[in-house]
Amino acid sequence: MNRNYAPAPVAGAQQQATAPRAHRARGASHRYWGFVAPALVAYGAFVLWPIVQTVRYSFTNWDGVTRATWAGTSNYRTVFTNGQLLGVIGHSFQLIAYFSVIPIVLGLAVATVMRRVVSSRMSSVARVVLFLPQVVPLVAAGIAWNWMLSTTGAVDQILQKVGLGSLAHSWLGDFSTALPAVGVIGAWVLLGLCIVLLLAGMTKIDVSLYEAAQLDGAGPVREFWSVTLPGIRQELGVCVTVTVIAALSAFDIVYISTQGGPGTSTMVPGLEIYQLAFYNRQMGLASALAVVLMLLVLVCILPIQWYVRRGSDR
Repeated sequence: MNRNYAPAPVAGAQQQATAPRAHRARGASHRYWGFVAPALVAYGAFVLWPIVQTVRYSFTNWDGVTRATWAGTSNYRTVFTNGQLLGVIGHSFQLIAYFSVIPIVLGLAVATVMRRVVSSRMSSVARVVLFLPQVVPLVAAGIAWNWMLSTTGAVDQILQKVGLGSLAHSWLGDFSTALPAVGVIGAWVLLGLCIVLLLAGMTKIDVSLYEAAQLDGAGPVREFWSVTLPGIRQELGVCVTVTVIAALSAFDIVYISTQGGPGTSTMVPGLEIYQLAFYNRQMGLASALAVVLMLLVLVCILPIQWYVRRGSDR
């Protein structure tokens, strides 16, 4: 009895079948890299290469014109032993309390209130008004606040109108109030961003979680700690990251409002790097301070990112 058997597939035929797929995959990979390559080139040329050059200059004595000479780690020793430079770094950490803590705490309070009236038309208007400082250029914000905090500015005039004229003085010209005044400007700028981010996080929380908490007898405070805060963990991490970086790398607000004065009471690393490099012609020391500032930013930000990601993986 004759039986017809289908021929078994040959290994060569299988290879011929898979070859076009592999060729298409390689072609797609090349196309992807073709799209990414311009961005990588730009990033390498304008971000990575300047960082490498900054690190290289930090080990030299260079005035920006003549030939650089090797200085070893002397610039870094100066950064960590010079009292003025250490004070400048300390000012950045003081600004974190104003740039980060105040906007986030106030942002949580305002966003919690706005969440309850999120469907109201006034809520949309309030969000636009509160976000406006983030849209205003920092140079313009610094100039406006410089006028308001002067001896004839709006702040002192309001104090005199309400009978507190004894408190009126030059807020940005006093050694004891200059840095807090700069911090208030930064808090005003960043408050709107924190409110919008936190409110966006709150609106995505499932309403049933709040209903379940209310059925269990939770009040507004317990509701906030048990439902709201865990639900906005990602947004809170973004707010902390953005505001801490803004505090450590502050430059334009300080430059416009006080230029580091009076004395060095508001001098911050960004402004000190600028003056060392372009006024004192100490490119090596300025580069070393810039590298230290970059490392401080990483030391402050990486644990925050790790904590946020760890919480989101649970």
